[in-house]
Amino acid sequence: MASVPPSVRRVLVDTDTGLDDAHSLMYLLAQPDVEIEAITTIYGNTPVEDSARNVRTVLRLAGREDIPIHLGEATPFEGEASIADFVHGTDGLGDRFERAELRVEDESAVDAIVRIAAEHPGEVDLHPLGPLTNIARALERDPDLFLKFRSVVIMGGAGPYPAPGGATLTDANTANDRRAAEIVFGARNSGNVVMVGVNVTAKAILDEHVLAVLRGAGNPWAEFAGEVLDAYNDFYQYKWGRRISSAHDGLATVVLHRPEIVTGWIEGPVDYTPYGGSLATRVALTHDGLPLVWGTPAGPSVRAVTAFDGTEFLLRFVQALSTGPAPRDR
Repeated sequence: MASVPPSVRRVLVDTDTGLDDAHSLMYLLAQPDVEIEAITTIYGNTPVEDSARNVRTVLRLAGREDIPIHLGEATPFEGEASIADFVHGTDGLGDRFERAELRVEDESAVDAIVRIAAEHPGEVDLHPLGPLTNIARALERDPDLFLKFRSVVIMGGAGPYPAPGGATLTDANTANDRRAAEIVFGARNSGNVVMVGVNVTAKAILDEHVLAVLRGAGNPWAEFAGEVLDAYNDFYQYKWGRRISSAHDGLATVVLHRPEIVTGWIEGPVDYTPYGGSLATRVALTHDGLPLVWGTPAGPSVRAVTAFDGTEFLLRFVQALSTGPAPRDR
């Protein structure tokens, strides 16, 4: 790969490429100041091979099949993979597209993550969007892995404990491999690990107007993004009675690229105490920053997003999905 200007954000994406992951990749590909170093794939929204095919499908659309794809783990540390085909369809993209062929690098996802961190210390952002198995396996190989990334922005977890009367939310990414989540959030870091949990991503709503904008943009990029959103709405319509959905991965990706959209943070170690069937991965603080009554667990702190500028998020996200990939001038 050619040398990258220092003003460009270099990103390594780890993804279980379903519908909202596809939007995240499109957002990054649309940014002139982002260079995707590589994409590693994981099971979750779809099996790992389908995740890789879906990545290549998005890259083909963007004319960026030069970006390397590395096949990752097919199962969690324990048990079988839980595949969310009831949300993302049997192929992970809503069963609506003619997808690209499966073509991946010989190097595994875990090997690629460890290598890129070692070769470019402090220069690359790690962006996990799926279950954390690949990242945990890489940490087994290199316990100082996170010290070598500029940032680690994770779509997963659930922020701090909810306010009294609020709901405790479980996200699929950390629930799908509980052991991997414990390894990842317990790893040594330099204050650079960010949790973008379902406490905030559930509020990143793409409503009917967004679909209308994408459908009316009149280009193949926006047409694809609109079809992806429409497929996602097939599931989410039963949550609110409207054809709208949450941009879970999309919000995390915009936070990575433009952290200034965040208007609230909380910082602390991570707690995994189950409650009422919930396997939420949470910052070990109450909603107002107080200690938990049963004590604070040991472990490094992570920064969790608690609030964001919804208007700015939508402006940036919809613009990226409607206008097309950034031109290649380097």
